[in-house]
Amino acid sequence: MNLVLTRIDNRLIHGQVLEAWVPHVQANCIVVADDVLAANSLKKLMMKASVPSRMRVEIGTIADVVRLLLANTLESYRILLLFATPADALRAYRLGLKYEQLNLGNLHADAGKARFSCTVFLDVEDLDDLQTLEEAGVRITARCIPADTDRPWRRLIPGPRGADS
Repeated sequence: MNLVLTRIDNRLIHGQVLEAWVPHVQANCIVVADDVLAANSLKKLMMKASVPSRMRVEIGTIADVVRLLLANTLESYRILLLFATPADALRAYRLGLKYEQLNLGNLHADAGKARFSCTVFLDVEDLDDLQTLEEAGVRITARCIPADTDRPWRRLIPGPRGADS
């Protein structure tokens, strides 16, 4: 499996991914692992329609995507893998999808979430999930667009969980 970018972005496929990240990592396949989207055929169809026809797009449940990627069916592609949440990324990892790096792109504000950067809002569960992935050996960085500086995720966090404490 040739993962060129594994990213958490709760918008999943959108203009920033298509116009900035796809060319930056030279991806020719986008894979979305999201149980909610996979169950909504209309939203899934609309999301697939937003991607240029020259690119392969796969949208499935987290379990289905893990099976697909582990089967090496897409081994000839440069894959940009998208998750909506840290919990989804951790679930895929625990199901056997091993990736070395994880990019935190956009995690929107919601009830109980604190702002850690202009595009990253996390709650305690998100922090725990990211910490678990980091402890498993995943390098986690925050970077909204390719032109931004790649920052270790812990530098976003003040206090005992942060890198400088």
